[in-house]
Amino acid sequence: MSSKKNKVSLSQAFKEIIWPRRKIVFLGLLLIIISRLAGLILPGASKFLMDDVIVNKDMHQLKLLLIVVVSSIIVQAITSFLLTRLLSVEAQLLISKLRVKVQKQILTLPISYFDNNKSGALVSRIMTDVEGVRNLIGTGLVQLIGGTLTSVVSLILLIKISPIMTVYVLVPVSIFAIIALKAFGYIRPIFKDRAIINADVTGRLTETLNGVRVIKGFNAEAQEILTFERGVEKLFLNVKKSLTSTALLTSSSTLLLGLATAGIMGMGGYFIIEGTMTFGEFLSFTLYLGFLIAPIVQMSNIGSQLTESFAGLDRTEEIMSMQPEDNPEIRTETLKNLKGDIKFDDVSFSYETGNEVLHNISFDAPSGSVIALVGSSGSGKSTIAGLAATFLNPKSGMITIDGQDLSKVSLNSFRSHLGVVLQDEFLFEGTIRENILFSKADATDEEITKAVKAAYVNEFTDRFDDGLETLIGERGVKLSGGQRQRIAIARAILANPKIIILDEATSNLDTESETLIQQSLSTLVKGRTTFVIAHRLSTIRKADQILVIEQGKIAERGNHDELIAKKGRYFDLYTYQARI
Repeated sequence: MSSKKNKVSLSQAFKEIIWPRRKIVFLGLLLIIISRLAGLILPGASKFLMDDVIVNKDMHQLKLLLIVVVSSIIVQAITSFLLTRLLSVEAQLLISKLRVKVQKQILTLPISYFDNNKSGALVSRIMTDVEGVRNLIGTGLVQLIGGTLTSVVSLILLIKISPIMTVYVLVPVSIFAIIALKAFGYIRPIFKDRAIINADVTGRLTETLNGVRVIKGFNAEAQEILTFERGVEKLFLNVKKSLTSTALLTSSSTLLLGLATAGIMGMGGYFIIEGTMTFGEFLSFTLYLGFLIAPIVQMSNIGSQLTESFAGLDRTEEIMSMQPEDNPEIRTETLKNLKGDIKFDDVSFSYETGNEVLHNISFDAPSGSVIALVGSSGSGKSTIAGLAATFLNPKSGMITIDGQDLSKVSLNSFRSHLGVVLQDEFLFEGTIRENILFSKADATDEEITKAVKAAYVNEFTDRFDDGLETLIGERGVKLSGGQRQRIAIARAILANPKIIILDEATSNLDTESETLIQQSLSTLVKGRTTFVIAHRLSTIRKADQILVIEQGKIAERGNHDELIAKKGRYFDLYTYQARI
């Protein structure tokens, strides 16, 4: 996906972000117009004060002048408050909605996307990249427009007072405008790179905190500190680059506008001495010049903020333009009255082009049958299970469910009948009950109790003071491997799926726990199509069909007795384990 394709234009941002909130934005514009017009009263009042009120010693006019000036200041204060309150709140609401939108989109992406991106980096993209839009809907864009308006009105008033002095001012202002436009084009990619670096650093930091036991176990704190330092330094160099550009922009404005101010002092002093300009006109011109220049300097800062906004939107657009795995245009079929007959027909798969890991796999998994996948590590067992679970899609061949092409079936309709128990089962921070309820949030107490007993979770929760309400810590760190696995199995039992994937479901269990779990699993798989990956071959003796996978191919197939009788690869594996 090209960066050009994902570059958000001003018109696109206006159409998708600003226009839907046009009422609030236009109200903000109205407020800032009122505020800026009120601000222009002071320079005019200063001229009137010097050339008319003081000269004529008119106390009545002085009182009226003060009332007008104070009123304009009050109007400015009120409109400024309303502007910030209105637009800042709307900007934060938009950020909240965008975060939800991006998180929702990310969760629709295929498993391969998560395999190739750090979780911490994804967190950064959801939480940080969208923050820049506050400068589009917040006070940033409105101040930019308001500043432009103030500059235009001030320019007209300046021309009215002294066309010659105004032309002199416009030369350095124009030069600054050209420099600013060039600078913003240069800074935008820097901000985009910063978001990428920040996401990488955040991702690595998240991994460090999650893997702190491994780090401490191998005395690798220094190594992780060094890795983090390098990432932080890379981030610093990026920030340094953008700060240098911004500083150059600011110093250019100071130099050019400073020269303009110095020139005006000289010209104004000359005209006053010559009698062609009054002191009031000069004071008024100077104040209006401030109203012309201040927004331009402010616009350089706002321009940097808007550039950062668009860099964040560019990265957000990359995610939002990705195709979801459950593409409704492709997956048009919905499963009804699912039986659970799964068939692999000449299926091949590769994670990388030219490196095939499964070769022409074909087998039937009739409804209610147990299919066991055995073989050495890296042979392709988990890949087959991933294909059956629709986590992966075949590169060639076809997988069918009840005769329907699985690649065309709605994932929502298929996965609502799917249950998964993984080798390294993931538990969420919270209570044991909350983790079991994850598969069926509306389950009754009776259903929970049944699942808990079936997975023998009560065997250890009965010993806990808080029972099922026991807090388990992040990823279930307060529980043993066997306890975590039984909670995962209870979660699968509660889901009551038609199709089950058991990936080393008993690998983390001691002998006693394994015996208990085997009993619960035999109940769980009854009447359900089940795929079992197991290194412990003693756990799959009752499987309807055992597939021996070697180097991405089915080396042998049959039930336990048939494969033992063949005295092939399965026989070797089984007898080797029996000796151990």
